Amino acid sequence: MRPLLSICVIFLLFACQSQKEVVSTSTETTIQPTEKTKLVVGIVVDQMRYEYLTRFENKYGNDGFLRLINEGFNCKNNHFNYVPTYTGPGHASVYTGTTPKNHGIIANNWYDKFSDSFVYCAGDTTVQSVGTMDKAGQMSPHRMKTTTFADENRLFTQMNGKTIGISIKDRGAILPAGHSANAAYWFHGKDEGHFISSTYYFETLPQWVKDFNATNPAEKYLKDWDTFYDINTYTESGSDLNDFEGGFRGKDTATFPYDLKALSTTNGGYNILKTTPYGNSLVTDFSIAALDGEQLGEDNYTDVLTVSYSSTDYIGHNFGVNSKEIEDVYIRLDKEIEKLLNALDAKVGKGNYTVFLTADHGAVNVPTYLESVKIPAGYFDGAAFEEQVGNITIETHKVSSFLKNISNQQIFLDREKIQQLGLDLVAVQEAIVNQIITFDQVYKAYTASTMSTTQFTKGIENLLQNGYNQKRSGDVLFVLDPAVIQYSKTGSTHGSPLNYDTHVPLIFYGNGITKGSTTTHTTIPDIAPTMSALLGITFPNGATGKPLEFVLEN
Repeated sequence: MRPLLSICVIFLLFACQSQKEVVSTSTETTIQPTEKTKLVVGIVVDQMRYEYLTRFENKYGNDGFLRLINEGFNCKNNHFNYVPTYTGPGHASVYTGTTPKNHGIIANNWYDKFSDSFVYCAGDTTVQSVGTMDKAGQMSPHRMKTTTFADENRLFTQMNGKTIGISIKDRGAILPAGHSANAAYWFHGKDEGHFISSTYYFETLPQWVKDFNATNPAEKYLKDWDTFYDINTYTESGSDLNDFEGGFRGKDTATFPYDLKALSTTNGGYNILKTTPYGNSLVTDFSIAALDGEQLGEDNYTDVLTVSYSSTDYIGHNFGVNSKEIEDVYIRLDKEIEKLLNALDAKVGKGNYTVFLTADHGAVNVPTYLESVKIPAGYFDGAAFEEQVGNITIETHKVSSFLKNISNQQIFLDREKIQQLGLDLVAVQEAIVNQIITFDQVYKAYTASTMSTTQFTKGIENLLQNGYNQKRSGDVLFVLDPAVIQYSKTGSTHGSPLNYDTHVPLIFYGNGITKGSTTTHTTIPDIAPTMSALLGITFPNGATGKPLEFVLEN
């Protein structure tokens, strides 16, 4: 028996070593939960490239991002597996465990080929605003076709487990919370500076929200925005004065400091706070108020709190990913994460809650900056492209253009007109693809027919297919060259299938989570099934991701 025992031991050692090559975990004993987690907190940071965790690491304290990393599980090679990478699709995909192909949120705004008009991913004229007279509250999740894991938790607990969604952006609050949420709240700026909601959830704001708004929470943040540390120590970003940033109306240069009180008069009143770190501060303040106001994590039913920090996106769009402003907002966001975790410790109890942190997309470096350092980049002229595509249909078929719309790098055709002319739709689509693929700055192009009939398992083609929704997407899909964008010459944007847009953080922490890290490829749709497996509930009904077993304790 002894030789056989030796062989078994050797085999087990080999198996363990093989596993370590994939996943590195700590030998330190984690807190063993005595019961199911009381509260799941999903944190989405808008426009957060993975590198922000490593690039600014020396500026972070020990109790924010680094607490999550050091005491949780860090998935270092996490990506979006579809295109386009926008805020609406990103938030929906995180919580539904699938892609736009299934959940239907194909962009923030998209052309609806049935109504011949544009629709907004969270817009809903059948509901009314709550907390404001402005139309900013006419929102709901009705365009999202599938459930979130928060919905499934509500069903599992017979609607006893609560779900609350919070963000500066309406879509960042509404889509994660799902269809059955108790509430979603978002910030309405202008001359009000309050958190609002819609009649989709209730007819009047809860008293705790009214009390919070009554303190005029935004007013205290209309102050100077200067760097948290000495600006000379911000060596991880470019110069403060450069040609690649937008800035604020009323200030000649996009340089620190910013007098927000004075600048607010020409920058949308309280809306200016969205493009500063203080927008994130408002979200933290309101989230902590929600812990008390909704008594989250205080009973035997698991609750879900979704928190989306959006100011990082506004700042990235305005100043670019290499700006001092981006470095400062992440240094300050680290403090917001610390503040939120401390509140969770105090109100729910360390070891009683579970957190995940990820992003809804990344962002590209400002192309003018990339060009200045000899990296291929550029700007796409959408109007010229649309004219060229229209001419293709005229010259090829000797009829007036049957182009309906070009948006979100999709071409929509007038199918009714094509049918009346006796033309073959697939042939028309293919003719356009064959033409536009020859255009400068067009990197890839495919027809809707190809997306529907050909199975792609890797590459950009697979990402296009995962983002293609047969009912809502266009007739032709195209991708621009790397670092080529249709945007202003200042600031950053996103939306592509390239790594700068797809590679984002994914960290799990708290109850039920082991400690460690991995460079194994993971995808955004894996998050919701992982949370469902942790809670022992049904996966979201359209989920295509898989549970990440290596992040969960046995």
